[in-house]
Amino acid sequence: MKQTRRQFLRASAAFSVAAIAPHRLFAQNVGFVPLTAQTASMQLAPEGYAKTDIWGYDGVMPGATIRVQQGARVQRQFINALPQASSVHWHGIRIANAMDGVAGLTQAAVAPGETFDYDFAVPDAGTYWFHAHNRSTEQVARGLYGALIVEENAAPDVDRDEVLIVDDWLLNPETAQLDADFEVAHDRSHAGRNGNFIATNGDFEFSTDVKKGDRLRLRLINAANARIFVLSLVGLEGWAMAYDGMPLAQPVRIDGQFPLAPGQRVDLFVDVTADIGESAYLVRTLNGENMAQATFPVTAAGTRTTRAVPEALPPNPNMDIGDLTNARMLTLNMEGGAMGRLDAAILDGERRTFRQLADANQFWSFNGVIGMTDTPLASLARGETVRLTIKNDTSFPHAMHMHGMHFREVSEDGQLGPMRDTLLSFAGQSNEIAFVADNPGKWLLHCHMLSHAASGMMTWLDVA
Repeated sequence: MKQTRRQFLRASAAFSVAAIAPHRLFAQNVGFVPLTAQTASMQLAPEGYAKTDIWGYDGVMPGATIRVQQGARVQRQFINALPQASSVHWHGIRIANAMDGVAGLTQAAVAPGETFDYDFAVPDAGTYWFHAHNRSTEQVARGLYGALIVEENAAPDVDRDEVLIVDDWLLNPETAQLDADFEVAHDRSHAGRNGNFIATNGDFEFSTDVKKGDRLRLRLINAANARIFVLSLVGLEGWAMAYDGMPLAQPVRIDGQFPLAPGQRVDLFVDVTADIGESAYLVRTLNGENMAQATFPVTAAGTRTTRAVPEALPPNPNMDIGDLTNARMLTLNMEGGAMGRLDAAILDGERRTFRQLADANQFWSFNGVIGMTDTPLASLARGETVRLTIKNDTSFPHAMHMHGMHFREVSEDGQLGPMRDTLLSFAGQSNEIAFVADNPGKWLLHCHMLSHAASGMMTWLDVA
């Protein structure tokens, strides 16, 4: 059955209750680990400020990291103890469509007091994450996310493995509480909801001791609603080993700054080169100023001498795209937003002027249509190879995330780039991606600047 945009929004609507009855009992599915979305508070701002009210999995933010071996099963019983309906998306994992967690497309939103069992195998090693996928602009911003780490069957040669989730928060500077207006027209029509308080793993001054000469695996995840982090290394010699969970054929040396868009991940292997008594840093650059995103005080000497360039991580299955000669050609034209050229688009089946769209708090279109539609962007045969041109005819960058499948960017000379699930497209840019539609189901394709998705930048692919 085709999913209309109205059905999508109806299924994804908030389910408000004054409180969940304290006597409500949740029936535990034997063998499934509970994953409870609930309200909580944490010391996000510095000591002296009040604790910040958050929503977290099992009452913490980020949610506890889930670590499994490649090929293992993840079994979680999602328990919704929130005042809104919710669902859990397993970002970047190529899993069965019914487990993808998109409220209104792959499942119904889980109402307050209800449960849903997620049960899937993880075919790919790498760095992934899970987050709310109903009213995502609000629920992710309140803290509903965590890391999902799938470990290689043969452990790589590193001394430490660190998960670093970078995020920003929009806080009231007096009360340290989250700004609760998640539908601000300016955010939706411009760069998205950007916070004024930046943290790593929920800690604004994240720090962990290291030894000189140690080799660290840093798994970086951008969980921000809209912020593109511009990062670099100080006192660390590093190599990119994987993007969005997918290993690179060869390590790429980190030389200078690198961007990390919302939804994207990068696995770095870094050697600590800072001297004992000094600190190494993961640095973010913001408005021309460099600041510590994560600090690594060097407290002792490691046991290793200088090592060679790391060997590439083992490839995941089905990473080849194959011959593109007979690939199906598709186009996705992104328009709208402030300072854009969109004068009209289809919303709820009716053509409306940009002024009417703005009055409806909807600002962005894909191929002249706002938001989810009755029919998909394309109906694809399983195993079909696709070349999709994404034209960013807007004044802002967008992080385009494809559910259920990974792709490779096609350069102007026809070369294929690294395999990813989230593409950063800058204003005025045209990008071409290629992928094999090898995972059956209804797969969302949207901007991971979550305010943009909520105001129009969503479509879907049907693979059968």
